[in-house]
Amino acid sequence: MYTELTSALYGKKLTLWKELLAKAGIKEDASITETALLWEEDSLLATASREKNIIKCIAVDPIHRGEDLTAKVLTQIRQSAFKAGEHHLFLYTKPQNKDTFSSLFFYKIAETDKVLLMESEKDGIWGYLNSLSQPSDKKTGAIVMNCNPFTLGHRFLIEKASKLCEKLYIFVLSEDKSYFSFEDRFNMVCLGTQDLLNVEVLPTGPYLISSATFPTYFLKEKTSQNEAFCTLDAEIFAKFYVPHFKIATRFVGTEPFCEVTNEYNRILKKHLQKFGVFVTEIPRFEKNGTAISASAVRKAISEKNYSILDDSLPQTTINYLKNKNLI
Repeated sequence: MYTELTSALYGKKLTLWKELLAKAGIKEDASITETALLWEEDSLLATASREKNIIKCIAVDPIHRGEDLTAKVLTQIRQSAFKAGEHHLFLYTKPQNKDTFSSLFFYKIAETDKVLLMESEKDGIWGYLNSLSQPSDKKTGAIVMNCNPFTLGHRFLIEKASKLCEKLYIFVLSEDKSYFSFEDRFNMVCLGTQDLLNVEVLPTGPYLISSATFPTYFLKEKTSQNEAFCTLDAEIFAKFYVPHFKIATRFVGTEPFCEVTNEYNRILKKHLQKFGVFVTEIPRFEKNGTAISASAVRKAISEKNYSILDDSLPQTTINYLKNKNLI
C-alpha cells in the first residue's frame, strides 16, 4: 500500500478516481489543484484533494471503510498544503462524516442537510470576526457585495440602505476570483462611500461567498449544488455575523441579470427569517430605463469602450481606475 501525490489526473488514474468518487456519491470538482491517491497495487483505495487551502473530494472504497484510510490521504494532502504555505485549512464533507474529521482535528463551522464545512483552527471564525471592527449598539444593517467594480448601482443601494438603519456594514468579498482584485474593489467601495458617515466597509474574509463557503457563485452558472451552498452561506451569516455585529436587516438589490444571485437572495429571505433577521430588497438603480450592470461595465472596459462609464460609475471609481491605469 502506498500514497501518491499528483497535480495532474489523466488517463486510467482519472477514470479510477472518478469511479471512486461516484461510489461515495461525490461529484468530481474541476477546481482541485492537487490530489492524494492511496493505492494497493492497481486498486485505488482512497483519495483526498485540495484547491489551495480547501480540502474536498474525500472518498474511500466502501470495501475498505473502517481501515483508517481517510487519515492516511488526509495527512498527505494536509502536509502538502502546509508546505505550500496554506496553514488555515477548510474541509468539505457530508454531515454524517463529522465525527471522523473531528477526530482528525477539524472543527465544524456550519452544516446543512447536504454539506458540512469544517476548518483546521478551533473557533477560527470567531477569531476572524473579533479581529474586525467592534460591534455597534445601534440599529444595524448589512450588505454583502462584490463590487466588481463599484458602480452607481452599488452606491444607490448603499445610500438607500444607510437611511434605513443607524449603522450599515458593507462586507466586500475577499475572494480574488473577480475581474478586479479584492484590494481594488475594497478601495473603490471605501472611496465611493466615504461621505456616508454611518457606513463601515469590512472584508468578508474566507467565510462569506468564498471558495470555501460558496464555490459555485464564481461560476455564475445555475447548478444542482447551488441551493446547498446558498443555504450554507446563509447559515454562516446567520449564526456568526448576525450575533457578532447585531445585524437586524440584510439589504439586497433586485437582480434582473444573474440567476445565481437571484436564487441566493431567495434563500436568504427564507433562511434569515428563522433568526429574526429581515431581508429588505431594494430596486436596482436604472439609468435611461436600464439597470446598471457591473458585468456590462467590465465588458466595456475590456473592449476599451469607455463611453458608457460616465453613466455607470461614480467619479470616485473612474478616478481610481485611471490612477491605477486600469482604464
